[in-house]
Amino acid sequence: MSQTVDELPSWNEGSAKQAIVDFVRRSSSEGSAGFIPERDRVAAFDNDGTLWVEQPMPPQAPFLLNKLVAMVRSDPSLAERDPFKSIVSKDPEFLGGVARQEPWAIELFLRGIGEAWEGVSPEDYDAEVRDFVESYRDDKFEKRCTELVYQPMLELFDLLRAHGWRVFVCSGGGRDFMRVIAEDTWGIMRENVIGSAPEWTYRDGALVRENAMRGELALGPGKPSHLFARTGRLPRFAAGNGDVDIEMLNVAEFSLVIVHDDPDREHAYTAGAEQILTVGPERGWTMVSMQNDWTTTFIQGATP
Repeated sequence: MSQTVDELPSWNEGSAKQAIVDFVRRSSSEGSAGFIPERDRVAAFDNDGTLWVEQPMPPQAPFLLNKLVAMVRSDPSLAERDPFKSIVSKDPEFLGGVARQEPWAIELFLRGIGEAWEGVSPEDYDAEVRDFVESYRDDKFEKRCTELVYQPMLELFDLLRAHGWRVFVCSGGGRDFMRVIAEDTWGIMRENVIGSAPEWTYRDGALVRENAMRGELALGPGKPSHLFARTGRLPRFAAGNGDVDIEMLNVAEFSLVIVHDDPDREHAYTAGAEQILTVGPERGWTMVSMQNDWTTTFIQGATP
């Protein structure tokens, strides 16, 4: 059942806001041509670049890189093989691929990540993430990553939930990292966070992390695959910002693309989004200009 909410107060009046509001109203109005039964109201959002800043690289990347660098310090022989070799040599092709979430780079990166946390308990992993989030600061804004969340997108979450939608985050980034911050930062239960993840095994009376990935990467075609495996449904509403989100947006009835065109309040770039910026308008997806469609960028207290 719909509830009364302030409809997207941090969004400027315009075609993007109107398209969102019209769809949400139509989809929850029984008897309308666009009505969607509440059981099918599944909304899926990418994370990096869609919910928070991803430049110069996603916040999770330095958490992982720091861990692997520390491993090389303890065992220099690791630097003879990848991904450790590419990390310590600061190989631009590899690091750029990680920043753009190119599958080949992420797969290589995950080899080291699997080694880094093999045998670790959920509690110990969560504690490492919390320590990182507390100490790490973004280079441009000098803020925690949890402060560089887009206020307009949190308002969109509220609008969708008020109209009976279930909101999920589906990202190529590590699912377990995102789950640590999901409830306090996004207001999303950790079980509604979907993404690339390791296997966990119950062994000797405890749950521990395995050096193996669970299924495929949640990038490109892996996004709808992960979403269906988790929910039994494909999203009817989807939002992303990069080429790796195209397949997820393609299966949705309403698709939203965040365009990074605000160099002052955030960043302006197209790397990793060349295809989506072309196919989005061609397929009638709603293109959101950060510069023109948002009155503010970050959550309250974090706007530069």
